[in-house]
Amino acid sequence: MNIRLEQAKDYREVENLTREAFWNVYRPGCTEHYVLNQYRTNPDFIPELDLVMEEGDMIIGHVMFSKAEIILDDGSHFPSWTFGPISIHPDYKRKGYGLKLLNYALEKAKEMGIGMLQMEGNIDFYKHAGFDLASKLNIHYHAEPRESEVPYFLAQELIPGYWGNREGTYCPPKGYFVADEIPEAFEAYEATFPQKEKLRLPGQLGYEE
Repeated sequence: MNIRLEQAKDYREVENLTREAFWNVYRPGCTEHYVLNQYRTNPDFIPELDLVMEEGDMIIGHVMFSKAEIILDDGSHFPSWTFGPISIHPDYKRKGYGLKLLNYALEKAKEMGIGMLQMEGNIDFYKHAGFDLASKLNIHYHAEPRESEVPYFLAQELIPGYWGNREGTYCPPKGYFVADEIPEAFEAYEATFPQKEKLRLPGQLGYEE
């Protein structure tokens, strides 16, 4: 197993990996591969934390990081960061590869002086990498009531004392919504990949029997 920086020659392979990893997970089909495609030229993208994991000659994992911010209760903007999508090839899921990749990336982020991270994910997995509910740090999620303990909104302070006793609201970086904002561009991009069946499945956002 090897973890290294993504290179330009990896782009299409990594985007296909991301598509395979997220297909029909959170919605019928997925958009994460397009987010990645567009994010590489986004000023919030952090190229030093654009990492791939290899097993032999095959790329089996990828993670990217982005600058973000928290709007404090006094209206000022506090610098923070986020990550994702993090992708593991379906054949290598539930074998510990995702946690190895994430822990490696978190150490690199800390070395770079990144103080804290927020993200949306399953706490049952991400707690093993040190994440907890963001509400415990008085960080609120923009799309939920302020008093809510949002189970999928997580945070971790990488540098002790970085956040202090502040309180504020986190908004995901704008680039994460590019597929919804420019649907025709996304559809044209998606058409360059092999066709796959989109399914409505239990566990997806908004699923109802």
